[in-house]
Amino acid sequence: MRANLFVLRAMLALVAALMFGSALAAVPNNRAQPAYAEEQTMLQVEGDTQAAEPGLTSKQSGRVHMDRHYLGQYGSTEANVIVQRGGNTWRHLRNGPIASIAGTLLIVVPLLIVLFYNTVGPAREEPRSGRKLQRFSRWDMQVHWATAISFILLAISGLILTFGKKVMLPWMGHDVFSWFAYLSKYIHNFIGPLFVLCSVVMFFTFLRRNFFHRSDLEWVKQGGGLVSHKHPPAGYFNAGEKAWFWMGVTLLGLVMSITGLVLNFITFGQTRYMLQVANYLHIIGATLYIVAAMGHIYIGTWGTPGAYEAMRHGTVDEAWAKAHHSLWYEQAKQGIAPGGAPPPTPPSSSTGSKAPPPSPRPGPAH
Repeated sequence: MRANLFVLRAMLALVAALMFGSALAAVPNNRAQPAYAEEQTMLQVEGDTQAAEPGLTSKQSGRVHMDRHYLGQYGSTEANVIVQRGGNTWRHLRNGPIASIAGTLLIVVPLLIVLFYNTVGPAREEPRSGRKLQRFSRWDMQVHWATAISFILLAISGLILTFGKKVMLPWMGHDVFSWFAYLSKYIHNFIGPLFVLCSVVMFFTFLRRNFFHRSDLEWVKQGGGLVSHKHPPAGYFNAGEKAWFWMGVTLLGLVMSITGLVLNFITFGQTRYMLQVANYLHIIGATLYIVAAMGHIYIGTWGTPGAYEAMRHGTVDEAWAKAHHSLWYEQAKQGIAPGGAPPPTPPSSSTGSKAPPPSPRPGPAH
């Protein structure tokens, strides 16, 4: 009797241990290390083998499941890859530190902008003169808004794809969130190439007006007058706008365009390793682009009264132009195109020649 009771207790303990172990191994589990045992097995096999594995630059790297990053063709030829160790690293970095830092920046930066607005306040608003000055052409505005709208759609859909599972799924439920994720995926994939095209057109449209000049140094020294509320002399675009053009539209635009195309079109020989690296750069670039765009939007709207009118209607008040872009205002008075050469020096009166009559002040925009 005692022997039977002992056997019964032992069997119950064994079942409980198996159930407890299965519970610990269930996904999700914060302590679980995906494919850890498989990775250790592969390391041991690679260490014991007499034949050296092909290097990372070889197309034969990663035979069967002895895989380091696998640089073979993505698709059917990778069907025999059971475990790709680079995928574990990618998942941990993407869902861990990269997502945490990106999420923190996307929350902190808007709060800092609100704090700056409430403490320092917007730029000083000049009394209107009632005279309008043409600043942007219809083509300028169309290119800007096409790029801006495609960027906003990509930003929203990208945020849903990156953080939706953690932020939206718990309170939406799987059925509703699946539609948001599904639509976001297709919006992101189809709007992406349009954004690339718009960025290229925008670069060449505004390139001539965004070269740095010596006068930009004074604007930088005064911090753009953001805190002092003074208006440093500036050309058609000030140094801050030029920095946004080169660092945001151009540099980050290149990063986002190249990595986005690599991730979007996976039929040109991309490898899993290449896609993982592209994904790192895409998330990091997108985060920097979005937070920089927040600053750009603030400066172009609430932070600088009258600035939004320029991109909305193409015109600005003459007093606004004189205060915020005094060098461009003087050029406009003399009929010099934005980004053009400085006006020629008028001949001296000692030579007996007459100086040309002054150019008329800018009149109403047509």
